[in-house]
Amino acid sequence: MKVVCPGSFDPVTMGHLDIFTRAAATWDEVVVLVTYNPNKNGLFSAEERVRLIEESLAALDNSPSNVTVDTWDRLLVDYLVDNNVNALVKGLRSSLDYEYELPMAQMNHRLSGVDTYFLLTSPQYGYVSSTLCKEVAKYGGDVQGLLPEPVVKAVEAKFA
Repeated sequence: MKVVCPGSFDPVTMGHLDIFTRAAATWDEVVVLVTYNPNKNGLFSAEERVRLIEESLAALDNSPSNVTVDTWDRLLVDYLVDNNVNALVKGLRSSLDYEYELPMAQMNHRLSGVDTYFLLTSPQYGYVSSTLCKEVAKYGGDVQGLLPEPVVKAVEAKFA
């Protein structure tokens, strides 16, 4: 079965990689889908995010071979229908994530019949978010261990 792990991943964190690799151990094919709004300026372009995810996955000791990366800038369910995908995988750090993700999962199911599977984030990444990492890095804080090494270097370059 093919599943999609959607998100903005601006930037990808160690928590994201944890979800991707755990999904890859459970499902046959995992597509990490970089979703973005072309009218908004993130820290990284969609192309940079794809490259950073690919580099980060490749740098893992046991890099999964069944993970690919793609981009999408329209309604998520359209990607799922167009690519014959019937399941999403999302990571949950806390009940706040659940409260945010539940209505989207229900709407996606209503629109396309797609099921959403939630994986609980590993405890060591429960507080890690892209937004928090960007803020720490912006003010010169240490994000080693929170972001994959290729991302640490890219974030530091953006804020240099």
